[in-house]
Amino acid sequence: MPERSQTNIINSSAGLSEENKLVALRREKLKAIRGKRPAFPNDFERLHTSIELINVCGQKSAEELKEMAQQTAVAGRIVRMRGPFMVIQDGYGQMQLYMNNKLFNDELTAELKALDLGDIIGAEGEMFKTGKGELTVRIARFRLLTKSLRPLPDKHKGLSDTAMRYRQRYVDLIVNEQSRRIFQVRSNILRYIRSFFDARGFMEVETPMMQLIPGGATARPFITHHNALNQDMFLRVAPELFLKRLTVGGFERVYELNRNFRNEGLSTRHNPEFTMLEFYWAYATYHKLMDLTEELMHSIAIEVLGTSTVSYQGASYDLAIPFRRLSMREAIVDCCKAATAESFATLESVQTLAAQLSIHHEKSWSKGKLIMEIFEQQVEATLNQPTFIYEHPIEVSPLARRNEQNPEVTDRFELYIGGRELANGFSELNDPEDQAARFAAQVQQKEAGDKEAMHYDHDYVTALEYGLPPTAGEGIGIDRLVMLITDAPSIKDVLLFPHLRPQHETG
Repeated sequence: MPERSQTNIINSSAGLSEENKLVALRREKLKAIRGKRPAFPNDFERLHTSIELINVCGQKSAEELKEMAQQTAVAGRIVRMRGPFMVIQDGYGQMQLYMNNKLFNDELTAELKALDLGDIIGAEGEMFKTGKGELTVRIARFRLLTKSLRPLPDKHKGLSDTAMRYRQRYVDLIVNEQSRRIFQVRSNILRYIRSFFDARGFMEVETPMMQLIPGGATARPFITHHNALNQDMFLRVAPELFLKRLTVGGFERVYELNRNFRNEGLSTRHNPEFTMLEFYWAYATYHKLMDLTEELMHSIAIEVLGTSTVSYQGASYDLAIPFRRLSMREAIVDCCKAATAESFATLESVQTLAAQLSIHHEKSWSKGKLIMEIFEQQVEATLNQPTFIYEHPIEVSPLARRNEQNPEVTDRFELYIGGRELANGFSELNDPEDQAARFAAQVQQKEAGDKEAMHYDHDYVTALEYGLPPTAGEGIGIDRLVMLITDAPSIKDVLLFPHLRPQHETG
C-alpha cells in the first residue's frame, strides 16, 4: 500500500533508523520495476501544467466541464494521498487527481498500490469537479516516471530543521511553499531591475570574476591559482573598476548584476558569495543617483507587492518618495546628545566624542575613520525608515570624488532601511593623480596590517589618464533587498545555496 505518512528526517537515531527502513522498502520497489520495464522513462508528453488547467477550467461549473470533456496529460510529484485522491505538484502549483483502481486493470492497480509520496508520475484523463467544487483530473492511465527513494518530511511538521532546509534546499523547495515564493519573487525583482535600467538607456555588461588585482571595494578577497599562468588570482570583491574602464571607453550608462566574493564571516546578513547590482552613469552626480535609487526602490515595491509599504519582521517601512537625506555628521548630531557641530573640528575633538560615547578606537586612527566608527556603532542601527547618509569621510572612501566645499568628505552616500545598508553610491573620482595618491595610501594601510585595504591598480590609473568623464556609480545589495521585500530574517533564506559550515557525517 502507498505510504500514508512519512517520518521527518531529523538527526536522531530513531528517525534515521526509520528512514533507512523506508529507503530500503522503496529500493525493493525500484528493483521490481527494473525487472519489468525502463525504471526512469523519458517519453511521457505533458499537455498542460497545473496553472494552465486552472486558468482554462478553474472558473467552469461542473456541468460546463462535463460538456467540455477537456482531456489532459499532467505530470508532477505526489505530495498528498487520501483514498482514491492524490495531489501532484509541478513547477507552477498543484493539481488533484482521482485514481479509482476499480477502473484500472490488474497491472495498473498493482502500480497504484506501489506508489509513494515523492514519486513523480505522468497521468492522462478528463477534467471534472468534485462535489466540493475541487478541480480534479479523472485518471484513465498513469505511468511512474521517477521513483523517489527517500521519504518526504512529515506533511504536518514540514522541513522544520533550519540547517537542513539550507543544506537540502531541493527538499525545502518541494515541501515549503513559502521558500518557493521567496525565490519566485527574487527572480521577479531581478527581471524588473533589468527592465528598469534597460528602459533608461543603460547597457548590461559582464566583467571578469577572476582578477589579478582585487579592487572596487575595501574587502578581504579569496585567492585562487591559475595553473597555466602559474599566477595567483583573486575572485572579485566588486566589478567597479572594470565598469568604470568601460565608461572611459565610451559606454556612458552600464550596469551589471554580478556575483561578488568577499572572504568574510557568515551571519544573517553576510554570505561570502553574494549578488550586487552595480551601475555607472556618465555626466551624472551622486544627487541624481539618490533620485534614481528612490525611484527604483519605490517601483520595485509597487511592482512586487502592489504597495509602497514594506512589512519586515514586524515593522513597516514606507518606500514612498522622497526618502530622508542627512549628512553623516548631521546624523551623528541628530542621534547622539553628546555630539555638536564643533565635535568634528579636530581629531582631538572627535576622540573626545568617541570617549564620551564609549567607542573603542586606536590612537593611530584618522579623524575620518573614527567618525565612520562612531556612525556605525551609534547611528546605523537607528536608521529605520529609508534614509540616505551622505558626505562620508575621505579616508574610508578611496574611490569617491572629494567634496569641493569640504575636502575632508566625499560626494558619497549610503541608503539605509531597517537599520541596514542597502546601497552605496558616489560621484566617481576621475582625477588620476588624486586616485594614485589614494591607492598609495591604501597600500600603506595594507602594509600596516589592514587586510581589507585596496591594492594599487596601475592599469586603472592608466585608464583614468585617458579620461573618465564626470560619472556617478552605485552598488545595491540584491540579497538584502530581497530579504526586505520578502520579509526574510536571514540572508540564507534568499540564497538558493548559501554557504554553511561543513557538516560532519556520522554513522
